[in-house]
Amino acid sequence: MDKAIGIIDSGVGGLTVAKEVTGLLPHENIIYFGDNARCPYGSRSKDEIITYTLEIVNYLMQSSIKALVIACNTITAYTLDLLQKKLAIPIIGVIEPGVRTALRETKTNHIAVLGTEATIRSNAYENELLSLNGKVKTLNIACPQFVPLVEKGILAGEEADKVIKESLMDLKKDSAIDSLILACTHYPLLRAPIQKVVGKSVQLISPSRETALDLQDRLQELNLLNKNKAAPSYTFITTGILKSFSEAVESTILNHMKEKPLVDMKDLSLQSIN
Repeated sequence: MDKAIGIIDSGVGGLTVAKEVTGLLPHENIIYFGDNARCPYGSRSKDEIITYTLEIVNYLMQSSIKALVIACNTITAYTLDLLQKKLAIPIIGVIEPGVRTALRETKTNHIAVLGTEATIRSNAYENELLSLNGKVKTLNIACPQFVPLVEKGILAGEEADKVIKESLMDLKKDSAIDSLILACTHYPLLRAPIQKVVGKSVQLISPSRETALDLQDRLQELNLLNKNKAAPSYTFITTGILKSFSEAVESTILNHMKEKPLVDMKDLSLQSIN
């Protein structure tokens, strides 16, 4: 089936998931929507997050997408169940894949979760971890300054190091932590400076790869994989500034591809999706 897969995020963070999807499923058409104009979602209320998400999803459904990947932990935490009940297409979130990976990798059962304020407030990760392993000890840390860094393209250097070091002071509370979930798809873009702060003994867990694998399994199960071997079509949409968004798409995804897909970049006003 050559219908597109929809991927949504509050901004450019979900491109880390999109990169894994394009690598694993190279023949699939993709429509990516980044709501950069209203990013970050992590400081938004639950009602705002749900309202904005429904606007974006309703817009994408006009393109008859065959599956939806919620490439945002905050959106997953507050809307996954709602969207799965509302839509008749597969909906894949990022929380469960991240939890599975962390539980598989930890040796001490002490796991830290770094997320936006809204994701941490939802307790979605802690609840999912404990539902699968009641012995897990979690330390949940909100890092509200991380997403603005990424959206501004500050992925390394003195400013990034300073913000990350200050944000992760609470990690000292539990010296047994050996796994750290990057519970926001923006955060893997800060992997190097985060690893420098936490040290090599702590493994950083990103849900991006596992999310792409979940998508592949679901599409295969429903016989929805694209059997057309022609070059795929990628549409990247932003509600923000097209230039900086396009640069993020190029550096995160397109520059790493051997065969270039058909690419369309679009910027939309918020009025276009309301």
